[in-house]
Amino acid sequence: MKSQIRIGLLGTGLMGQPVARRLAAAGYSVAVWNRSPEKALPLTRAGITIKQSSAQLLADSDVIICLLSDAIACDQVIFNQDALHSVGKNTTIIMMSTLSPDIVVEQARKASSVQAHYIDMPVSGGTIGAEKGSLSLMAGGDRKIVDSLRPLLSHLGKVTHVGGVGAGQLTKLANQIIVAGTLSLLSEAFTLAQQGGADPAKVREALLGGFADSTLLQHQGERMVKGDFEARGAAKWQLKDTRSAVALAKQLDLTLPLTETVNQLFSQMIDAGEGELDHCAIIKQIQRLNNVLI
Repeated sequence: MKSQIRIGLLGTGLMGQPVARRLAAAGYSVAVWNRSPEKALPLTRAGITIKQSSAQLLADSDVIICLLSDAIACDQVIFNQDALHSVGKNTTIIMMSTLSPDIVVEQARKASSVQAHYIDMPVSGGTIGAEKGSLSLMAGGDRKIVDSLRPLLSHLGKVTHVGGVGAGQLTKLANQIIVAGTLSLLSEAFTLAQQGGADPAKVREALLGGFADSTLLQHQGERMVKGDFEARGAAKWQLKDTRSAVALAKQLDLTLPLTETVNQLFSQMIDAGEGELDHCAIIKQIQRLNNVLI
């Protein structure tokens, strides 16, 4: 049964495409817009409409899901004064992009100025989670609005209301600290094992099911030992998030020594020209520091 709710999705990249497909498969009317329209063309086979302009998508949507790459893109497409006036009264904007908490608070203020609702809802689970509908959705904003969205969002994963606007992004920063740190530690562990004479693939296999097991060991760990670094979550975006975490920690007068070190490692990786590789390719930076190859 087709839902009457009109969903508009901005950004049809690695996450945007599977999110759009799942919602369309669930019976929602889905339209998308992307800066490069040709990237959205495969979605038409799923019955998804491609809007020719972002303003048209904003005007024709009851729920707007933003999966654009960064704050600059979000502000240009939605939150400049002209674009905002395209957003209808009582429209709900769901910000799934990973931004800093202070930015989403300001975006929520702007949304309120045109009587639109705003939910800060970054996600975790990567492209696999988006395809399977097993994402973790971290919601910051009005609990009643979040609850009203649960039937729709249930097709994407598990929603947890974590507080007011900004709390979702704080939760995502915590998530990204853990992800970046774990990937760095996996890189060191596999490098140590290799240089000590063990097979990193067998070391990974032995660790599965033990205290060191994790989703990252299972998936990114396997990609590390196979040398599969095609981007599903580009390292340059991981660096954006670790930089945001370090900057926020300074604002809060906190010292996060491990996060600062991990941030430096990803910065060195990007400086080496590997920003477009998957974030699990941080193992290449650890190898570079030690003049070894796995």
